[in-house]
Amino acid sequence: MDFALSEQQQLMRTEVRNLARQFDWAYWRELDRTGTYPHAFFQAFAAAGWLGTVIPTAYGGSGLGVTEACIVLGEIAASGAGTSGASPIHFSMFPPMPIIKYGSEAMKQHYLPRIASGEMKLAFSVTEPNAGSDTTQLQTTAVRDGDDWVIQGRKVWCSNAQNADRVLILTRTTPRERSAKKAQGMSLFFAPLDRRAITLKVIEKMGRHAVDSNELFIDNLRVSHADLVGQEGQGFYHILDGLNPERIVIAAEAVGIGKAALDKAVQYAKERVVFGRPIGKNQGVQFPLAAAYAQLEAAELMTYKAAWLYDHGLPCGKEANMAKFLAGEAGCEAVDHAVQTFGGFGYAREFDVERLYREIRLYKIAPISQQMALNYIGEHVLGLPRSY
Repeated sequence: MDFALSEQQQLMRTEVRNLARQFDWAYWRELDRTGTYPHAFFQAFAAAGWLGTVIPTAYGGSGLGVTEACIVLGEIAASGAGTSGASPIHFSMFPPMPIIKYGSEAMKQHYLPRIASGEMKLAFSVTEPNAGSDTTQLQTTAVRDGDDWVIQGRKVWCSNAQNADRVLILTRTTPRERSAKKAQGMSLFFAPLDRRAITLKVIEKMGRHAVDSNELFIDNLRVSHADLVGQEGQGFYHILDGLNPERIVIAAEAVGIGKAALDKAVQYAKERVVFGRPIGKNQGVQFPLAAAYAQLEAAELMTYKAAWLYDHGLPCGKEANMAKFLAGEAGCEAVDHAVQTFGGFGYAREFDVERLYREIRLYKIAPISQQMALNYIGEHVLGLPRSY
């Protein structure tokens, strides 16, 4: 068993860490306050080539694996950027996964280099108001009209859409009752975000104010047949291939946010003197931080185990779901203890941990809830009856 990063991976970690930390806490505090997209941050990572981490070299990327994606996104989150910084880079890595695997050669040649360079920003849209986690119940439809498809429907929690050029969107092309299996009859499109046919409504939310989340109201959106990703009717299966790697990198991001908060809390505990002694000398402060560190380390080990399995073409569903669950729990615990360490100042914006507190909570909900991760482990790992 080898737990060491390669020389190349260690160099990656150092370079990403140094680049991410050029954008200090004040930068993210202001973007969170104003709800402003981190354009300068995105462009810096585009210029350095990190957007193309998982895109094959033939299409302008680096052709690396999920392990390297974890390094990039984990270091971004750990820099203090949190999910406000990780999300824009994340959306250049994982919405393209179905295109990389199932897109036509023409689609890959045309779009992937522009994604890798940062010229094109992406959004991803599957969730619907009346479907939730039961994707097979989605109601957005696409109907063939000559060389085009016409899409109608409504989506929710579509992130990055205000700044995106295109959206990867899952639709139903064959009614559920006419499909041999409930997961069939859905098709995936790489659609233009045409504001004449798509109305975007921003969702005001608890955290990640710098990166938008939206409702999409779609009315007669015309999409070329050439923008169909993979096979008609197989879109659900096409996105499944991207679920495990996304859960793995989400885990890396959650661990990174926990580390950022813990670093802040440890430094404060060393410097803050109450009753003539640094508060970090008190076990009531020290032990929760030490426990949080241990939990983050354990979650990170599972994250990199899952990434290693995926990159070696081995089954990783168990590990991906465990990593997502453990990292979500560990990240939230670490940030909560950080806020508690700061006491009243932990509630103040200028000390930054309150932003991380609002942002880390997302990782218990998305991309799947903790309960859905446990459902997977209970049914597919422990062999218990399906619980839903």
